[in-house]
Order: sequence, then structure tokens, then C-alpha cells
Amino acid sequence: MAGLTTHVSQVRSLYKRILILHRMLPLHLKALGDQYVKDEFRRHKNVSSQEAKLFMAEWETYASVLWKQVKMTVQSPEERGIFGSPLSEEKLNLLREEQIGQLHELMQEATKPKNQFDIDDNGQRRFPQ
Repeated sequence: MAGLTTHVSQVRSLYKRILILHRMLPLHLKALGDQYVKDEFRRHKNVSSQEAKLFMAEWETYASVLWKQVKMTVQSPEERGIFGSPLSEEKLNLLREEQIGQLHELMQEATKPKNQFDIDDNGQRRFPQ
């Protein structure tokens, strides 16, 4: 029972850490990322222990990479932040067809053309020039 409590605590901690890191993303990526994380954590709530270990390891890696990218953005605010990393062919080959479909939908959403205006961190509209 203690192992389950520890696992649940680790999952919640990682989940919260990711959502906190998302606060540093541009608003459109934050919204997309928050929804994706919520869906994925909910979807993997009752998986096998082996799948849970893999899931946690991948999300820990994501959090680590995002932390490094956020730090770079904060240190060099004049440069627009670059977020994300390529998916290796090895990892891509491990995905099920359903996961590939989800990844494709995520890519389409993340690469949509910009809106007519951007919303800055203060909630103000900025129109493209």
C-alpha cells in the first residue's frame, strides 16, 4: 500500500511540475500543452506497472528538456524560445497506431497558422504587422 501511495505522489508531483513549466510557454502552446498533459495523465491512470514506468520516464524526460528550454528562454529573452525536440525513429517505432494518430493530431494543432492576433501575457491583443 505504501508503494502505491508513493507512486501516486510521484505522478502528482510530475504532473504539477509540468503544468508549472507550461506557464513559461507562449499562450497558444501552454493551452495546447496543458490539455494534452491532462488527457494523457487521465488516459494512463489504470495502466500496467510496466507501462506506468515507461510513461513516467518519458514525461520526466519531457519535463527535463522543457526546463532546459525554459531556462534558455529566460536567460536570453530577446530570442524567441524554441520548444520541443525531435522524436527518434526508435521511439516512433515503439508507438501504437492510436498513439501515432494522437501525435499527428498534436502536430497539426501545434503547427496551425497563427491567429489574426496574438494575446500577450497581460491579456492584451497584439495585431501582426
